[in-house]
Amino acid sequence: MMLPMSGLDELRIDGRMTWREAESGWIAAPEEIVKALAREGFEECKREMTTSRRDSHPAGGLWQGLNTRTGSVASAIWVNRAARPRAIIFITVDGEPVKGIEVPSPDRDP
Repeated sequence: MMLPMSGLDELRIDGRMTWREAESGWIAAPEEIVKALAREGFEECKREMTTSRRDSHPAGGLWQGLNTRTGSVASAIWVNRAARPRAIIFITVDGEPVKGIEVPSPDRDP
């Protein structure tokens, strides 16, 4: 059962975290996701960054946290997008993906 994530919900409501169905992931700033998960009680236990061989710029990363009160584990894996300030991020809690909420588009029939 997925726990409510008010920090992630706040980012989504504010438009700082948007679901991208085509990639099955979130578009957001990785540090904002990490901070939101930390506010939910997840303590960092692992953080890794990957770099591009060509220019040594960060290509992506991984963050994992443990909530010692509940025993839950949260993970965020991101891939930076060229010339874009926000990355594509895949979030899981206890192995279950945190997915976007399907909302009807104004240009699509209900």
